[in-house]
Amino acid sequence: MSFMNLFKRPDINKGVEDWLGTEDAVLLDVRTVDEYRQGHIDGSLNIPLQNIQAVKNNIPDLDKPIYVHCLSGARSAQATSVLKSMGYTNVTDIGGINSYRGKVVE
Repeated sequence: MSFMNLFKRPDINKGVEDWLGTEDAVLLDVRTVDEYRQGHIDGSLNIPLQNIQAVKNNIPDLDKPIYVHCLSGARSAQATSVLKSMGYTNVTDIGGINSYRGKVVE
């Protein structure tokens, strides 16, 4: 890893593109329920960070591709770490929806 990669932030736009191109993948939004209701990416699953253990009930397959995002990227990084510690093997932090250039639904 180069020195500059230490400062590289995930790109949600590229992440959503990857999610759409990955068969059977899940787009996981870890913002609060209120934040999600204010606008979210169509097709995303909302499980707030504080309830991240609920992922086990919604995504039992530990190898399923999961793309995680939040508002700014902080909670998605935390959630990604927790999911990996729970045994999920294919988890990608794609950052914050505040950088998303696509359409959101309410």
